[in-house]
Amino acid sequence: MIIDKLSGSRVFFEVTVTKEQFEHGLDHAFEVVNKDVEIKGFRKGNAPRKVYENKYGIESLYEEAIQHVLQDTYYNVIVENKLDVVAQPKIDLDINNIKRGEDFSYKVTVAVKPEVKLGKYLGTEVTLLKPEASDAEVEAEVAKKLEQHAEMVVKEEGSLENGDTAVFDFSGSVDGVKFDGGTAENHELVIGSGSFIPGFEEQMVGMKSEETKDVVVTFPEEYQEKTLAGKEAVFVCKLHEIKTRVIPALDEEFITELNDEAVKTVEDFKNNVKAELVSQKETQNKNHVRTTVIKTAVENAEFEIPEEMVLEEANRSLEQNKAQIKQYGLDFATYLQYMGKDEAGFLEDLKGQAEKTLQEQLVIEAVAIAEKLEATKDEMDVKYAEIVEQYKAQNVTLEQAKQAIPESAITAEIIYAKAIELLVEKAQVK
Repeated sequence: MIIDKLSGSRVFFEVTVTKEQFEHGLDHAFEVVNKDVEIKGFRKGNAPRKVYENKYGIESLYEEAIQHVLQDTYYNVIVENKLDVVAQPKIDLDINNIKRGEDFSYKVTVAVKPEVKLGKYLGTEVTLLKPEASDAEVEAEVAKKLEQHAEMVVKEEGSLENGDTAVFDFSGSVDGVKFDGGTAENHELVIGSGSFIPGFEEQMVGMKSEETKDVVVTFPEEYQEKTLAGKEAVFVCKLHEIKTRVIPALDEEFITELNDEAVKTVEDFKNNVKAELVSQKETQNKNHVRTTVIKTAVENAEFEIPEEMVLEEANRSLEQNKAQIKQYGLDFATYLQYMGKDEAGFLEDLKGQAEKTLQEQLVIEAVAIAEKLEATKDEMDVKYAEIVEQYKAQNVTLEQAKQAIPESAITAEIIYAKAIELLVEKAQVK
């Protein structure tokens, strides 16, 4: 058997099916097909082979027989030649040339796992952020946290301004006729958020509580409701209440309301904020080192990922996305509408991420092989114990965990993590 290597990590080979193998395939096909065949004078599935062939013809067995021998002979070639196939094969076979009692052949082109030629992967230079927080950064973070504790209060005096929340009724009409979705009571709208039709919120600015005003706007030409697109509408708006966000002052009263044993004073609060910022930068540094060493190893390596492999990975990701969206109670088609995409466009986006994921996986696996990394029994026991702990609420036992997740998968996960740890450990950090 000659295996020809093609570009793009694909291989080509031709397989000959002997007449004896095809005859065996026909025997198999008869056993499968005859189970559901009823021929007068015989119980269902008990008609002799000769009687069956006289009634239906030997050709009626060809489809099942061909499928059987192709699966069998293709698998043998894959195993014997240790081909790591990553996608469904493309098979070139002219069924019109297949005849009982004669050999026939078929051609196969299939994508295989790429061979990775590693470049430099150890000693990557990485520049880190200084794990410290300036006074300006602390003040900005303090302001952000105070903003998070802001409260909505009713504005007793004054008029509606940008940033305020309007509580109002509205009733919209086009040419004097009300339309679906154009009426609401006690609706809350943050002025300046851009949530309503262009021009709507701007016209509400300056209104006072209990004031009524006609807001005149024109629906955009590309408006989703086609019957309203490009048309002028009048909304009768009655403002009931104005709410405004009040940001608390950083004082003793605010500290008391936090009810945090670790924060007794304003100075304590600022110190905590500073410590959080430093911790965040330390985490960013760790992530930056990890990302940089992997990215560099990938860039320095040479390999070709077949398009079929990328598509398989993207389709897996697509199905995962569909399942996750379904868990949130959303219909996938509706989700795509929100995203402004169709399924083909969504899949195309996933292909980019799929290729990046595969690049990293292939190179990290190659590093593990080059460094002869292994998983010890103790490490595997720890990993299984972690899985049991993770699913403790479901009463998963160690034996069940081992049945669900084979040792090969656990081994691969441990070795993969070790390869990344090695890249990080050998990085030249500045």
